[in-house]
Amino acid sequence: MGTTVTSELDEIVRVVAEHPGLLAKTEIGLVGEVLGDTDWTSGPGDDGAVVRTSRGSVVACGEALWPPFVAHDPRAAGFAAVLTNVNDVVAMGAEPLGIVNTVAASEETARAALEGMRHASRLFRVPIVGGHLTRHDGEPSISAFGLGEVGGVGGAEGTLSMTRVELGQSLVVAAATDGAMRPDFPFFPAFEQRGERCADDVRLLPALARSGAAVAAKDISMAGLVGSLAMLLEWGTFGVEIDLDVLPAPRGVDTAAWLTCFPSFGFLLCVPPGCEDDALGPFHARGLEAAVVGRIDDTGRIDLRRGGSVATAYDLTRRAVTRLPRTGR
Repeated sequence: MGTTVTSELDEIVRVVAEHPGLLAKTEIGLVGEVLGDTDWTSGPGDDGAVVRTSRGSVVACGEALWPPFVAHDPRAAGFAAVLTNVNDVVAMGAEPLGIVNTVAASEETARAALEGMRHASRLFRVPIVGGHLTRHDGEPSISAFGLGEVGGVGGAEGTLSMTRVELGQSLVVAAATDGAMRPDFPFFPAFEQRGERCADDVRLLPALARSGAAVAAKDISMAGLVGSLAMLLEWGTFGVEIDLDVLPAPRGVDTAAWLTCFPSFGFLLCVPPGCEDDALGPFHARGLEAAVVGRIDDTGRIDLRRGGSVATAYDLTRRAVTRLPRTGR
């Protein structure tokens, strides 16, 4: 039994290490090379940039969709353009205010993409407030940009910024696990099952930020769960041991596939000791899965545990994720 579990963990680690979505994150280092150092909150690093205003703070973010995905399924890509920005905004603890987009494609592709955006806009109750359209017959391109409002104290203190990760915090994974994995892309579209519940699902995160039940968060993106977690912990070279036996996961989906997919609703949250029930309760009340899967430590490693076996999936002391400078720490 022990040998079987160890072999399974070794295979999971191999798949995670070779995941294209994780490996691609090193390209973000180019931003730092050209634009200079970042403070990780108002500059590149977090899911969104915090911009102070005369009345508080807003969060701004953007996403460019993978061109092969746009060409293959423009309607789904349009939906994803809105979804990814909504997830990034709420993962910063902000209330989503609106989406702006850019589309460069043929009329047929652009129409399908805009239909997908309209669907997501209505499902998440976030308006599309503007954008730009260029009609052409070359390779299609879709980008979208989100804006959100931070409640409570302005600046990083009022957000779920990675700069607020500290030793001893509990790591919570929350996810919608209804539905099935797409057969052609590593995407788990739980929104198909959640329907109109999606709008209030995502707004749990800014509510948790306001209550203090969570202090840092990141959405699980194309980098997968381990890759997204590595980015969350990278700023402070923190580590964690994840208990795969309690990790929220959909039935019938291979663990390695779940750890390397983009779930439509999947978030990592850092919770102060003693606040675990306050963080988990709101998710459970909405029929979403959430569990404490580990505790933040200073090892710099992301270890996976199943039963009595443990394997290292990522070591931040040996390999950076984004290659962004950490001078703001």
